[in-house]
Amino acid sequence: MSRNPEYEFVPMDAQALLSQALAAYEKLTGMTVQPASPEMLFLRWHTAAILQERALNNYTGNQNIPSWAEGENLDALGELFLEHERPGAKSARCRVRFEISQGQPFPILIPKGTRVSDAGGALVWETEEDALIPVGKTSVDVEVVCQTPGTAGNGYLPGQIDTIVDLYSYCTVCRNVTESEGGADAATDEEYYHLLRLSQDGWSTAGSTGSYAYHAMQVSTGIADVVPNSPSPGEVYLYVLMKGGRPAGEEIKKAVYERCSADRVRPFTDHVRMGDPEIVPYEIDLTWYSHADSPVSSAELQGLVEQAVQDYIEWQSAKLGRDINPSKLYQLLMQAGIKRVDLRAPSFQPLRDGRMTLGTQEYEITMTVPQVGQVQRVSVLNGGCEDE
Repeated sequence: MSRNPEYEFVPMDAQALLSQALAAYEKLTGMTVQPASPEMLFLRWHTAAILQERALNNYTGNQNIPSWAEGENLDALGELFLEHERPGAKSARCRVRFEISQGQPFPILIPKGTRVSDAGGALVWETEEDALIPVGKTSVDVEVVCQTPGTAGNGYLPGQIDTIVDLYSYCTVCRNVTESEGGADAATDEEYYHLLRLSQDGWSTAGSTGSYAYHAMQVSTGIADVVPNSPSPGEVYLYVLMKGGRPAGEEIKKAVYERCSADRVRPFTDHVRMGDPEIVPYEIDLTWYSHADSPVSSAELQGLVEQAVQDYIEWQSAKLGRDINPSKLYQLLMQAGIKRVDLRAPSFQPLRDGRMTLGTQEYEITMTVPQVGQVQRVSVLNGGCEDE
Protein backbone atom coordinates (compact mmCIF):
# COMPACT_ATOMS: atom_id res chain seq x y z
CA MET A 1 0.00 0.00 0.00
CA SER A 2 1.46 3.35 -1.02
CA ARG A 3 1.35 6.11 1.57
CA ASN A 4 -0.09 9.56 0.95
CA PRO A 5 2.09 12.39 -0.39
CA GLU A 6 3.34 15.00 2.03
CA TYR A 7 0.80 17.65 2.95
CA GLU A 8 1.63 21.36 2.81
CA PHE A 9 -0.08 23.08 5.73
CA VAL A 10 1.61 26.45 5.17
CA PRO A 11 2.71 27.68 1.71
CA MET A 12 6.36 27.33 0.73
CA ASP A 13 6.41 29.76 -2.23
CA ALA A 14 9.68 31.65 -1.68
CA GLN A 15 9.00 34.28 -4.33
CA ALA A 16 5.56 35.09 -2.97
CA LEU A 17 6.95 35.42 0.55
CA LEU A 18 9.77 37.69 -0.65
CA SER A 19 7.26 39.88 -2.50
CA GLN A 20 5.15 40.23 0.65
CA ALA A 21 8.18 41.16 2.77
CA LEU A 22 9.41 43.63 0.15
CA ALA A 23 6.00 45.36 -0.13
CA ALA A 24 5.69 45.60 3.67
CA TYR A 25 9.22 47.04 4.02
CA GLU A 26 8.71 49.65 1.29
CA LYS A 27 5.36 50.66 2.81
CA LEU A 28 6.89 51.08 6.28
CA THR A 29 10.02 52.94 5.17
CA GLY A 30 8.62 54.87 2.19
CA MET A 31 11.65 53.93 0.09
CA THR A 32 12.12 51.76 -2.97
CA VAL A 33 14.41 48.78 -2.44
CA GLN A 34 16.89 48.13 -5.25
CA PRO A 35 17.74 44.54 -6.31
CA ALA A 36 21.40 44.73 -5.18
CA SER A 37 20.91 46.90 -2.11
CA PRO A 38 21.76 45.77 1.44
CA GLU A 39 18.07 46.03 2.26
CA MET A 40 17.26 43.41 -0.41
CA LEU A 41 19.95 41.08 0.95
CA PHE A 42 18.47 41.47 4.41
CA LEU A 43 14.94 40.71 3.10
CA ARG A 44 16.20 37.60 1.31
CA TRP A 45 17.85 36.36 4.50
CA HIS A 46 14.66 37.14 6.43
CA THR A 47 12.58 35.22 3.87
CA ALA A 48 14.91 32.21 4.03
CA ALA A 49 14.58 32.08 7.81
CA ILE A 50 10.78 32.16 7.59
CA LEU A 51 10.82 29.39 4.97
CA GLN A 52 12.89 27.20 7.25
CA GLU A 53 10.38 27.67 10.05
CA ARG A 54 7.53 26.88 7.64
CA ALA A 55 9.31 23.73 6.52
CA LEU A 56 9.56 22.64 10.16
CA ASN A 57 5.87 23.44 10.68
CA ASN A 58 4.94 21.33 7.65
CA TYR A 59 7.16 18.49 8.83
CA THR A 60 5.62 18.61 12.31
CA GLY A 61 2.12 18.62 10.87
CA ASN A 62 2.88 15.60 8.67
CA GLN A 63 4.40 13.69 11.57
CA ASN A 64 0.99 13.86 13.27
CA ILE A 65 -0.62 12.02 10.36
CA PRO A 66 -0.16 8.21 10.27
CA SER A 67 0.02 8.16 6.47
CA TRP A 68 3.18 10.31 6.53
CA ALA A 69 4.72 9.89 9.99
CA GLU A 70 7.98 7.97 10.19
CA GLY A 71 10.17 6.23 12.74
CA GLU A 72 9.41 6.95 16.39
CA ASN A 73 6.70 9.44 15.41
CA LEU A 74 4.77 6.66 13.67
CA ASP A 75 5.36 4.38 16.66
CA ALA A 76 3.79 7.01 18.94
CA LEU A 77 0.72 7.27 16.69
CA GLY A 78 0.30 3.50 16.97
CA GLU A 79 -1.29 4.11 20.38
CA LEU A 80 -4.37 5.37 18.55
CA PHE A 81 -4.87 1.98 16.88
CA LEU A 82 -5.49 -1.60 17.97
CA GLU A 83 -1.95 -2.47 16.88
CA HIS A 84 0.07 -0.53 19.45
CA GLU A 85 3.62 -1.73 18.80
CA ARG A 86 5.66 -2.02 15.64
CA PRO A 87 6.38 -5.73 14.95
CA GLY A 88 10.02 -6.46 15.69
CA ALA A 89 12.36 -8.92 14.04
CA LYS A 90 11.28 -12.56 14.34
CA SER A 91 13.33 -15.73 14.20
CA ALA A 92 12.89 -18.53 11.69
CA ARG A 93 11.56 -21.88 12.88
CA CYS A 94 11.54 -25.47 11.69
CA ARG A 95 11.18 -29.00 13.06
CA VAL A 96 14.26 -31.10 13.74
CA ARG A 97 14.29 -34.88 14.17
CA PHE A 98 16.57 -35.95 17.04
CA GLU A 99 17.68 -39.59 16.88
CA ILE A 100 19.32 -42.06 19.28
CA SER A 101 21.29 -45.22 18.58
CA GLN A 102 18.49 -47.62 19.60
CA GLY A 103 15.24 -47.68 21.50
CA GLN A 104 15.57 -47.63 25.28
CA PRO A 105 13.34 -49.06 28.06
CA PHE A 106 12.90 -45.54 29.41
CA PRO A 107 12.19 -42.14 27.83
CA ILE A 108 15.18 -40.13 26.59
CA LEU A 109 15.08 -36.42 27.39
CA ILE A 110 15.94 -33.76 24.81
CA PRO A 111 16.36 -30.82 27.21
CA LYS A 112 15.00 -27.38 26.57
CA GLY A 113 17.78 -25.25 25.09
CA THR A 114 19.41 -28.08 23.12
CA ARG A 115 21.24 -26.42 20.24
CA VAL A 116 21.78 -27.59 16.67
CA SER A 117 23.42 -26.02 13.63
CA ASP A 118 24.16 -26.54 9.96
CA ALA A 119 27.38 -28.17 8.72
CA GLY A 120 29.08 -24.80 8.29
CA GLY A 121 28.00 -23.52 11.70
CA ALA A 122 26.56 -20.33 10.19
CA LEU A 123 23.54 -20.21 12.51
CA VAL A 124 22.52 -21.83 15.79
CA TRP A 125 19.03 -23.19 16.51
CA GLU A 126 17.58 -24.04 19.90
CA THR A 127 14.67 -26.03 21.31
CA GLU A 128 12.19 -24.04 23.39
CA GLU A 129 10.78 -26.87 25.50
CA ASP A 130 11.70 -30.28 26.82
CA ALA A 131 10.94 -33.23 24.55
CA LEU A 132 11.00 -36.99 25.19
CA ILE A 133 11.86 -39.85 22.86
CA PRO A 134 9.25 -42.42 23.88
CA VAL A 135 10.13 -45.86 25.25
CA GLY A 136 11.30 -48.13 22.45
CA LYS A 137 11.41 -45.33 19.87
CA THR A 138 14.54 -43.96 18.24
CA SER A 139 13.55 -40.39 17.34
CA VAL A 140 11.33 -37.43 18.10
CA ASP A 141 10.52 -34.28 16.10
CA VAL A 142 11.00 -31.01 18.00
CA GLU A 143 10.46 -27.40 16.93
CA VAL A 144 13.61 -25.26 17.06
CA VAL A 145 14.02 -21.50 16.74
CA CYS A 146 16.92 -19.66 15.14
CA GLN A 147 19.00 -17.63 17.61
CA THR A 148 19.60 -14.92 14.98
CA PRO A 149 16.38 -12.91 14.43
CA GLY A 150 15.52 -11.84 10.89
CA THR A 151 15.42 -13.47 7.49
CA ALA A 152 18.89 -15.06 7.75
CA GLY A 153 17.42 -18.31 9.06
CA ASN A 154 14.88 -18.77 6.27
CA GLY A 155 15.28 -21.27 3.47
CA TYR A 156 17.20 -24.13 5.11
CA LEU A 157 15.92 -27.19 3.24
CA PRO A 158 15.23 -30.51 5.01
CA GLY A 159 18.49 -32.17 5.97
CA GLN A 160 20.64 -29.02 6.00
CA ILE A 161 20.46 -28.50 9.78
CA ASP A 162 22.36 -31.64 10.78
CA THR A 163 24.88 -30.83 13.52
CA ILE A 164 24.25 -31.44 17.23
CA VAL A 165 25.86 -28.74 19.38
CA ASP A 166 24.63 -29.90 22.81
CA LEU A 167 24.94 -33.68 23.20
CA TYR A 168 22.25 -35.72 24.93
CA SER A 169 22.08 -39.34 26.03
CA TYR A 170 22.54 -41.93 23.25
CA CYS A 171 22.52 -39.19 20.58
CA THR A 172 23.52 -40.08 17.03
CA VAL A 173 22.29 -37.61 14.43
CA CYS A 174 19.76 -34.84 13.87
CA ARG A 175 18.26 -33.26 10.78
CA ASN A 176 15.52 -30.78 10.05
CA VAL A 177 12.43 -32.35 8.51
CA THR A 178 10.75 -29.09 7.45
CA GLU A 179 12.13 -26.07 5.63
CA SER A 180 12.97 -23.21 7.97
CA GLU A 181 10.78 -20.14 7.58
CA GLY A 182 9.03 -17.42 9.50
CA GLY A 183 12.09 -15.23 10.05
CA ALA A 184 11.31 -11.59 9.40
CA ASP A 185 12.96 -8.22 9.86
CA ALA A 186 11.34 -5.48 11.93
CA ALA A 187 8.43 -3.81 10.12
CA THR A 188 9.33 -0.84 7.94
CA ASP A 189 7.29 2.35 8.17
CA GLU A 190 5.34 1.23 5.08
CA GLU A 191 4.58 -2.20 6.53
CA TYR A 192 3.71 -0.82 9.96
CA TYR A 193 1.33 1.75 8.47
CA HIS A 194 -0.37 -1.02 6.49
CA LEU A 195 -0.83 -3.01 9.72
CA LEU A 196 -2.24 0.05 11.48
CA ARG A 197 -4.90 0.40 8.78
CA LEU A 198 -5.72 -3.30 8.92
CA SER A 199 -5.96 -3.15 12.71
CA GLN A 200 -9.23 -1.22 12.48
CA ASP A 201 -10.84 -4.46 11.30
CA GLY A 202 -9.16 -6.30 14.17
CA TRP A 203 -11.62 -4.87 16.69
CA SER A 204 -14.31 -7.10 15.21
CA THR A 205 -15.07 -10.43 16.90
CA ALA A 206 -17.70 -11.34 14.33
CA GLY A 207 -15.29 -13.09 11.97
CA SER A 208 -14.97 -10.38 9.32
CA THR A 209 -12.54 -11.00 6.46
CA GLY A 210 -10.62 -7.89 7.46
CA SER A 211 -10.21 -9.14 11.02
CA TYR A 212 -8.84 -12.52 9.93
CA ALA A 213 -6.50 -10.84 7.43
CA TYR A 214 -5.20 -8.45 10.08
CA HIS A 215 -4.44 -11.15 12.64
CA ALA A 216 -2.78 -13.34 10.00
CA MET A 217 -0.58 -10.47 8.81
CA GLN A 218 0.56 -9.98 12.41
CA VAL A 219 2.47 -13.26 12.27
CA SER A 220 5.29 -12.04 10.01
CA THR A 221 6.33 -9.05 7.94
CA GLY A 222 7.28 -11.60 5.28
CA ILE A 223 3.58 -12.17 4.49
CA ALA A 224 2.53 -10.31 1.34
CA ASP A 225 -1.19 -11.12 1.17
CA VAL A 226 -3.92 -13.03 3.02
CA VAL A 227 -7.29 -14.11 1.65
CA PRO A 228 -9.89 -15.53 4.08
CA ASN A 229 -12.99 -17.18 2.71
CA SER A 230 -15.79 -19.39 3.94
CA PRO A 231 -16.95 -22.12 1.52
CA SER A 232 -19.56 -23.32 4.02
CA PRO A 233 -21.12 -21.95 7.22
CA GLY A 234 -18.72 -22.10 10.15
CA GLU A 235 -15.73 -23.03 7.96
CA VAL A 236 -13.00 -20.41 7.46
CA TYR A 237 -10.09 -21.07 5.12
CA LEU A 238 -7.03 -18.83 5.18
CA TYR A 239 -4.73 -18.58 2.18
CA VAL A 240 -1.35 -16.95 2.83
CA LEU A 241 1.08 -15.64 0.22
CA MET A 242 4.66 -14.76 1.15
CA LYS A 243 6.78 -11.99 -0.33
CA GLY A 244 8.43 -13.34 -3.44
CA GLY A 245 5.21 -14.98 -4.59
CA ARG A 246 5.41 -18.40 -2.94
CA PRO A 247 2.63 -19.88 -0.79
CA ALA A 248 3.32 -20.06 2.94
CA GLY A 249 5.16 -23.14 4.20
CA GLU A 250 4.20 -25.35 7.12
CA GLU A 251 5.81 -23.22 9.84
CA ILE A 252 4.07 -20.00 8.75
CA LYS A 253 0.74 -21.77 8.28
CA LYS A 254 1.06 -23.24 11.76
CA ALA A 255 1.76 -19.80 13.24
CA VAL A 256 -1.14 -18.20 11.33
CA TYR A 257 -3.49 -20.99 12.41
CA GLU A 258 -2.54 -20.57 16.07
CA ARG A 259 -2.99 -16.80 15.88
CA CYS A 260 -6.34 -16.84 14.07
CA SER A 261 -7.89 -19.76 15.92
CA ALA A 262 -7.27 -18.24 19.35
CA ASP A 263 -10.44 -17.74 21.39
CA ARG A 264 -10.06 -13.97 21.50
CA VAL A 265 -9.84 -13.82 17.68
CA ARG A 266 -12.05 -16.59 16.34
CA PRO A 267 -15.81 -16.41 16.71
CA PHE A 268 -17.04 -19.34 18.78
CA THR A 269 -18.78 -21.00 15.81
CA ASP A 270 -15.89 -20.70 13.33
CA HIS A 271 -13.61 -23.60 12.47
CA VAL A 272 -10.35 -22.21 11.08
CA ARG A 273 -8.41 -24.16 8.45
CA MET A 274 -5.35 -23.34 6.35
CA GLY A 275 -5.40 -23.69 2.59
CA ASP A 276 -2.88 -23.42 -0.24
CA PRO A 277 -3.50 -21.08 -3.18
CA GLU A 278 -3.49 -22.56 -6.65
CA ILE A 279 -0.32 -21.91 -8.67
CA VAL A 280 -0.93 -20.72 -12.23
CA PRO A 281 2.26 -21.03 -14.30
CA TYR A 282 3.11 -18.54 -17.03
CA GLU A 283 6.06 -17.76 -19.28
CA ILE A 284 7.79 -14.59 -20.42
CA ASP A 285 9.00 -14.65 -24.02
CA LEU A 286 9.93 -11.39 -25.74
CA THR A 287 12.28 -9.65 -28.14
CA TRP A 288 13.09 -6.00 -27.61
CA TYR A 289 14.44 -3.38 -30.01
CA SER A 290 16.34 -0.17 -29.32
CA HIS A 291 16.48 3.16 -31.14
CA ALA A 292 19.30 3.40 -33.68
CA ASP A 293 20.29 6.78 -32.26
CA SER A 294 19.78 5.83 -28.58
CA PRO A 295 22.23 7.62 -26.25
CA VAL A 296 22.18 4.54 -23.99
CA SER A 297 24.43 1.62 -24.88
CA SER A 298 22.99 -1.77 -25.74
CA ALA A 299 24.56 -3.31 -22.62
CA GLU A 300 22.93 -0.69 -20.38
CA LEU A 301 19.58 -1.18 -22.07
CA GLN A 302 19.89 -4.94 -21.60
CA GLY A 303 20.33 -4.38 -17.87
CA LEU A 304 17.34 -2.03 -17.74
CA VAL A 305 15.18 -4.51 -19.66
CA GLU A 306 16.17 -7.38 -17.36
CA GLN A 307 15.36 -5.24 -14.32
CA ALA A 308 11.96 -4.34 -15.82
CA VAL A 309 11.23 -8.04 -16.33
CA GLN A 310 12.24 -8.81 -12.74
CA ASP A 311 10.05 -5.96 -11.45
CA TYR A 312 7.13 -7.42 -13.40
CA ILE A 313 7.70 -10.91 -11.97
CA GLU A 314 7.69 -9.51 -8.43
CA TRP A 315 4.61 -7.36 -9.10
CA GLN A 316 2.72 -10.24 -10.70
CA SER A 317 3.18 -12.58 -7.74
CA ALA A 318 2.77 -10.01 -4.95
CA LYS A 319 -1.00 -10.46 -4.52
CA LEU A 320 -3.42 -13.36 -4.61
CA GLY A 321 -5.84 -13.20 -7.53
CA ARG A 322 -3.82 -10.62 -9.51
CA ASP A 323 -4.57 -11.23 -13.19
CA ILE A 324 -1.64 -12.19 -15.40
CA ASN A 325 -1.46 -8.87 -17.20
CA PRO A 326 1.00 -8.35 -20.10
CA SER A 327 0.05 -4.65 -20.25
CA LYS A 328 1.99 -4.09 -17.02
CA LEU A 329 5.04 -5.73 -18.60
CA TYR A 330 4.66 -3.49 -21.68
CA GLN A 331 4.57 -0.45 -19.41
CA LEU A 332 7.72 -1.38 -17.49
CA LEU A 333 9.63 -2.27 -20.66
CA MET A 334 8.78 0.99 -22.43
CA GLN A 335 9.79 2.95 -19.33
CA ALA A 336 13.21 1.28 -19.63
CA GLY A 337 13.79 3.33 -22.80
CA ILE A 338 13.47 0.79 -25.60
CA LYS A 339 11.84 1.48 -29.00
CA ARG A 340 9.40 -1.43 -29.10
CA VAL A 341 8.88 -4.98 -27.87
CA ASP A 342 7.58 -8.13 -29.53
CA LEU A 343 5.85 -9.82 -26.59
CA ARG A 344 4.89 -13.43 -27.35
CA ALA A 345 4.09 -14.43 -23.75
CA PRO A 346 2.40 -14.01 -21.37
CA SER A 347 -1.11 -13.44 -22.63
CA PHE A 348 -3.81 -11.96 -20.44
CA GLN A 349 -5.33 -14.46 -18.04
CA PRO A 350 -7.81 -13.59 -15.27
CA LEU A 351 -7.15 -15.25 -11.91
CA ARG A 352 -9.50 -16.02 -9.05
CA ASP A 353 -9.01 -13.96 -5.92
CA GLY A 354 -10.83 -16.40 -3.62
CA ARG A 355 -13.26 -13.81 -2.35
CA MET A 356 -17.03 -14.06 -2.17
CA THR A 357 -18.89 -14.11 -5.50
CA LEU A 358 -22.62 -14.22 -6.19
CA GLY A 359 -23.90 -17.41 -7.78
CA THR A 360 -26.39 -17.86 -10.57
CA GLN A 361 -29.29 -18.30 -8.20
CA GLU A 362 -30.64 -15.78 -5.74
CA TYR A 363 -28.78 -15.70 -2.40
CA GLU A 364 -26.29 -18.28 -3.70
CA ILE A 365 -22.72 -17.42 -2.59
CA THR A 366 -19.66 -19.29 -3.83
CA MET A 367 -16.09 -19.31 -2.56
CA THR A 368 -13.14 -20.46 -4.61
CA VAL A 369 -9.48 -21.20 -3.96
CA PRO A 370 -7.42 -18.09 -4.83
CA GLN A 371 -4.81 -18.29 -7.57
CA VAL A 372 -1.38 -16.71 -7.96
CA GLY A 373 0.78 -16.50 -11.06
CA GLN A 374 4.32 -17.88 -10.96
CA VAL A 375 6.79 -17.56 -13.80
CA GLN A 376 8.21 -20.85 -15.12
CA ARG A 377 10.45 -19.73 -18.00
CA VAL A 378 11.95 -16.39 -19.06
CA SER A 379 13.35 -15.67 -22.52
CA VAL A 380 14.49 -12.09 -23.22
CA LEU A 381 16.18 -11.49 -26.60
CA ASN A 382 17.82 -8.35 -27.97
CA GLY A 383 16.48 -7.76 -31.49
CA GLY A 384 19.00 -4.99 -32.29
CA CYS A 385 18.51 -1.39 -33.40
CA GLU A 386 15.80 0.12 -35.58
CA ASP A 387 15.32 3.53 -37.19
CA GLU A 388 12.53 5.76 -35.96
